[in-house]
Amino acid sequence: MIAIFSDTHSESGHELTGEALTAAREADTVIHAGDFTSTAALESFQAVCNTLFAVHGNADSAAVRDRLPTARVVEAGGVRFAVTHRRDGGEMGLTMFGRSRDADVVVSGHTHRPTVIDTEDCLLLNPGSHAQPRGNRPGFVVLEERADENVSLTGELRQPDGTVLESIVVSA
Repeated sequence: MIAIFSDTHSESGHELTGEALTAAREADTVIHAGDFTSTAALESFQAVCNTLFAVHGNADSAAVRDRLPTARVVEAGGVRFAVTHRRDGGEMGLTMFGRSRDADVVVSGHTHRPTVIDTEDCLLLNPGSHAQPRGNRPGFVVLEERADENVSLTGELRQPDGTVLESIVVSA
């Protein structure tokens, strides 16, 4: 299982609850698109996850920025993920970022708005914020591998309590 988070914005810990906490603990791979804000939040995420791949965001402290890259590529579940906190240029900027990294999925954060957009080039995925939704629904993503030659991953954009916001299909 792959779990995807962003925009924790905490001074004290991971702020994970309910199904979001379960997903972070049980996932083989956890991706975080930045804005932990503090080292305490980053380290508490690292403590509950088997494998965490993260980038820093614009609200992260200097100590977090020193420990995490601005962008990275993660291969998991037979899919190539390009991860960034934000990209100028909106949907087109994210698509170009993904294309430049030969990605199947671009994971981003920053807006706190859970979003799934299927472009011709790649899937744009923003899990929203599980902890600080800022007027949006709180969110995170769970993806599972599929033994289907046309579909690599299926999953859901969920609220921390497990409520499904949207189904996701990733073809690689």
